[in-house]
Amino acid sequence: MAFTLRQLQFFVAAAEQASVSGAARALSISQSSVTEAIQSLEDDLGVVLFERRARGLELTHKGSLFLRHASQILGDVSTARMAFREEEGDLTGRLSLGVTSLVAGYVLSDLLSRFRRAFPRIDLSAVEDTADYLQHLLIGGELDVAVLLTSSIRDRAAMQVESLLVSPYRLWLPTGHRLNAAEAISLDDLAGESLIALTVDEIEESTRQMMAALSVRPEIAFRTRSVEAVRSLVATGAGVALLPTLVYRPWSLEGDRIEIRDVSGDLPSVQVGLVWRKGAPLSPVARNFIRAAQGSVGDR
Repeated sequence: MAFTLRQLQFFVAAAEQASVSGAARALSISQSSVTEAIQSLEDDLGVVLFERRARGLELTHKGSLFLRHASQILGDVSTARMAFREEEGDLTGRLSLGVTSLVAGYVLSDLLSRFRRAFPRIDLSAVEDTADYLQHLLIGGELDVAVLLTSSIRDRAAMQVESLLVSPYRLWLPTGHRLNAAEAISLDDLAGESLIALTVDEIEESTRQMMAALSVRPEIAFRTRSVEAVRSLVATGAGVALLPTLVYRPWSLEGDRIEIRDVSGDLPSVQVGLVWRKGAPLSPVARNFIRAAQGSVGDR
């Protein structure tokens, strides 16, 4: 029997929440419905999607691969519905879009692919730069919309902000690390650990603030602007990392496993949002992009 969209929705929710109970709460359904949907998917695909552990669910390698397909399918359905709802399906025009580097790597491609499928006649150009410079371009009317980390917005009075997603920080660990067996992890448990620090957008500043709050600070073993480098270094035991789940993937490029755990304490979160100049009239093209982006992220 072929899987259903409902099963895909339940699977994606379980992957995002890392537990059956969390998915059930997020979807306002019973835990048994989630469990049955996942089991039916695994039977249909002939693979194990999750490892069942005492503290919840962890995607297997094949489960991680299937998550991308499931998210794509659900996104395509949302895009198709949006295109048929719009009387402006043959909309033409131009969209000038700005994006920061972290968002470009983990959010933008999905947004653009879905928007282009719904509105193929739009001439779209994107500029990647710092958040400050993108805001300068927005104020100057050189960009229609930007997608960036909203905590980096300097002049809120001049900008209209529409939140897309919130991504909490979690601890990345190599397989076999001592903290993997801990019932709970606090920031103070990281004392003496080697930390791999990501220095992109405002991630570096958030990390610095977290470390300043600790009585004994971890040693910064490596600083890098590459998320892939962080994955490889963590997976091979060079250190641990505190990063938002937005950029988490359970496998490094070399195929080594990366574990992820919640950390108690006052950790920041990353918020990704759409930004445009407050008071500026939005073109039909820009309005439709904003609507498409909102629907796209809502399906994750």
